[in-house]
Amino acid sequence: MLTVPRPVVRAWAPVLAAAAIWVVLYRSILPFWDWVVYDALGLVAGTRLAGAVHFFFYDVSKLLLLLAAAVFVVSVLRSFLSVERTRAMLGGRRTALGTVLAALLGASTPFCSCSAVPVFIGFVSAGVPLGTTFTFLVASPMVGPVAVAMLYGLFGLPIAVLYVVTGLVLAVVAGTLIGRMRLERFVEPFVYETTMREGIDPSRGLTWADRFTIGRDEVVDIVRRIWPYLLVGIGLGAAIHGWVPEDFFARTAGPDNPFAVPLAVLLGIPLYTNAVGVVPLIGALHAKGLALGTLLAFMLSVVALSLPELILLRRVLRLRLIVIFVAVLAVAIVATGLLFNALFGVATLTP
Repeated sequence: MLTVPRPVVRAWAPVLAAAAIWVVLYRSILPFWDWVVYDALGLVAGTRLAGAVHFFFYDVSKLLLLLAAAVFVVSVLRSFLSVERTRAMLGGRRTALGTVLAALLGASTPFCSCSAVPVFIGFVSAGVPLGTTFTFLVASPMVGPVAVAMLYGLFGLPIAVLYVVTGLVLAVVAGTLIGRMRLERFVEPFVYETTMREGIDPSRGLTWADRFTIGRDEVVDIVRRIWPYLLVGIGLGAAIHGWVPEDFFARTAGPDNPFAVPLAVLLGIPLYTNAVGVVPLIGALHAKGLALGTLLAFMLSVVALSLPELILLRRVLRLRLIVIFVAVLAVAIVATGLLFNALFGVATLTP
């Protein structure tokens, strides 16, 4: 009969208990904040005030939980593999494959741009190449099964498929360009550092208790550094959540404006929602006569270049790298919008 050593049981028991509590909390935060905002506070569902308050508290809770889980898991895994070895495994010839896999992984995760940031931090701290990590950061909010299904319902299969392919290509191209620029020096040093608790000697071999201690200390350290930026970013996102002046957008980015696509990107960056939230707006703006490429450029900029996301990233990336990231992705999105306009113009909605 196989017996588990008592030290292993003592190490794993609190971690499994914490994981169970994490799952319960994550599944409970939406109904909890529904009750607080709409029942306890009595705010009317559907109003901008209720939406902003609910958005702030729900997203702060969700992102803190995601950040803690992502950092803990990555830190424990990283304790088995040095940063140098990880980089060697994912670099060189395998970088291209890693970038494509990061795009596919991002497309399979239902994250908005801010929710993808904790995973981004975990990837960078684990030694995953920066370009590969940025690919995930772009693909995750941009391409998602629900948003694609909604696009299919509005515009049909060819456009939905082309949107998926375009989103994945954009993510890979943006990540590849950033990776080739060798911009690792613009990542804040603490992201690469592993917190070691005093008394842990890596040379003697790490126990499970040591690895879990490293993960816990890393969570405390990174959350302590990130939380003010998280509050500011989500606060800004809550203030502008769902606010899009449709008539103004239709006038300024209409089909008669030759600069409609870059203008749509500039208008989309300050806003914040996920792809699912912006798709109905795309249908409403399309009904006002806006070209498909202009609408998709707006959608891509909203979900992949949101201002709250950039505020969160500012804590882990230096300003120059953020500017380069925005510039590379904005140019790629503008090119995509122009391509869709040339191919489809004002596409018809699917009945």
